[in-house]
Amino acid sequence: MPDGFPDFRLGSVLATSFTATLTERQGDSVERIPTPQRLADWLAVNGLAVGSCTETQLERARELREAIHAAATAAAVDEALPTEAVDVINDCSRQGRAAAVLTPDRRRAWRLGPASGVEDALSVIAADAISIIAGERDGRLALCASPTCQAAFFDTSQSRTRKWCDMNTCGNRQKKARFKANRHRNAGSAG
Repeated sequence: MPDGFPDFRLGSVLATSFTATLTERQGDSVERIPTPQRLADWLAVNGLAVGSCTETQLERARELREAIHAAATAAAVDEALPTEAVDVINDCSRQGRAAAVLTPDRRRAWRLGPASGVEDALSVIAADAISIIAGERDGRLALCASPTCQAAFFDTSQSRTRKWCDMNTCGNRQKKARFKANRHRNAGSAG
């Protein structure tokens, strides 16, 4: 936390990395984009640099984040997608003027307009969410097994049986808790 804010959780899937800007949703939640500048920082780290961000744009970004989380959660448990969430995702997708570009190393990157606005960046995130929720990409949506997290994540592991949104945080915490419980149980049975 060099700047006083919790680190970003970066992943390989833009939409679910964006939903991870709010973690521990079922416990003591951690907001990773509490200010407009922090949102601009997250966008820049993810290749979507914008000139500036307002409080209103931050609120819209959080609305999109929660809509993606709600729709991805419903998709992960094979339930109907919430209509309001779908409307927000579709509206944000339509608002932007971003273009996909091919990089020399054969990757897709996004080029935002010269007066790059947060709306352009949010449209890229919404389009990414649409592609994973619609099942267009190789992988599956799943929910983190941590009872305090339960974040929706996109599992691209070969077996599609990943349990944690992030092995370094949720997975590690659960392994430590299991180890501690086993050690406590073994100490109790030894006496």
